[in-house]
Amino acid sequence: MSRASDVLVIGAGVMGAATAYFATRAGLSVTIVDKGSPGSGTSSACEGNILVSDKELGPELELTRYSLSVWKGELAEHRHLWEFEAKGGIIVASRPSSLESLHRVMTVQRGFGVAVEELDPAALRATEPHITPAALGGAYYPEDSQVQPMLVAAQLIRLAVDGGARFHAGASVTEVLRDGGRVTGVRTTRGDFRADAVVNCAGTWAGEIGALAGVNVPVMPRRGFVMVTEPLPPLVHHKVYAAEYIDNVGSSDAGLQGSPVVEGTPGGTILIGSTRERVGFDRRVSTEALGLLARNATALFPFLSTVRAIRHYHGFRPYCPDHLPVIGPDERAPGLWHAAGHEGAGIGLSVGTGKLLSQALTGEPTDVDLTPFAPARFGERSPAHPSLEEAAQ
Repeated sequence: MSRASDVLVIGAGVMGAATAYFATRAGLSVTIVDKGSPGSGTSSACEGNILVSDKELGPELELTRYSLSVWKGELAEHRHLWEFEAKGGIIVASRPSSLESLHRVMTVQRGFGVAVEELDPAALRATEPHITPAALGGAYYPEDSQVQPMLVAAQLIRLAVDGGARFHAGASVTEVLRDGGRVTGVRTTRGDFRADAVVNCAGTWAGEIGALAGVNVPVMPRRGFVMVTEPLPPLVHHKVYAAEYIDNVGSSDAGLQGSPVVEGTPGGTILIGSTRERVGFDRRVSTEALGLLARNATALFPFLSTVRAIRHYHGFRPYCPDHLPVIGPDERAPGLWHAAGHEGAGIGLSVGTGKLLSQALTGEPTDVDLTPFAPARFGERSPAHPSLEEAAQ
C-alpha cells in the first residue's frame, strides 16, 4: 500500500502532466499513475495546437484565452523545453460563401477581444506565397501557437517530480477504491494508491474510469490522422487551415471528415492534418483518410503534390457530445475529479485546466468559472464503455 497523497492523478498525458505540475506547485502532495509512459496515449498522436481561431464564443473560448495566458505567462520560462512557437494561424477561404462566413466570425470575435486581422488576396499571398491561387482571402490570428506535445507531457511530469510528485509508469487502473460513498483511491496493476482527491485525466479512456466509479462520463474516441513530409526549406510560415475546419471541429457526425491543416516545423518537416471519424478504438490505418489528407493539403498548397510523405500517425481524440470538456469535482462520486474530453483542443487547454484544478483542489476561487464544465451535467447513469484492456488492443 502506497502512502496517501493529497492528489492522485490518473494519466500522464499532457492533461495529467499539467494537473500534476500545478497541483505540486500549489503545495499539494501528488502521485501520478499511468498504464504507459508520459505522453504515450493521445498526446503522442496530435499536432500540438494552441488555437484561439477555431473556438466558438462561450466557455471554451474563455478557457482557451486563459490557457494561452498561462502558456505565455508563468510557463514562458520553460517554453524552450517544449518548442513553443507563437507562429500565428491563418484561416483561408476559397469560396465566396466561406469568405462571407469568415467575415461574420471575425466581426463577432473582435467584439470579444480576439486579435484577428483580415487578409485580402494580396496580403494573404504576401504572408503565405505558396497558397492556392483559388484563395479569395483569409484571417490572421497572431495568438495561435504551437508546442511539441510529447515534450510538454514529459517535461511537465519531470518538473512535477522535481517538485516532489511521485510517478508510477505501467500502473493500469483496475478498480476505484471507496470508503463509504467517497472515492479514496485506485487499485492498479502496481498496487493500491490512496488520496484525498482522485483526478481522472485518462483522456479517451476517461469514460471507463468514470464507469469504475459508477458515474457517467461520456468521453468517446474520435480517430484522427496526421501526415509528415520530408524535411523542406521554410515554405509554410504559419498554421494554415481551410475555413471548413471549424465546422468539422464542431460537428458530431460519425463519418470521415477532413479539412486541410498545414504547418511547418522547426525541423523542416510539414505536418498535414486533419481528419475526424468515430470508429471506436479501431487502430487500423485508413487509406481513405490518408488519401483525403493528401488531396486536401495539395488543394491548399499545390507545391505539396511533388513532396514525399515520409510517415503518418494516428490516435484518438477524447470527444464529449456537447463539445465541452469535463473539468472539476464530481458531486456524484465525492473525492473524484475529472479533466478530460477536450478533444483536439486538449494540448492548448491543458495548462489552463491544470491551473484551474489546482486552485479548486486547494479551495481557492478559480480564475475561470468551472460550472459549464461540471461532470454532473451528464446525469447519473453510467453507460457501458470499452474496457481498458479492449481499448489497448
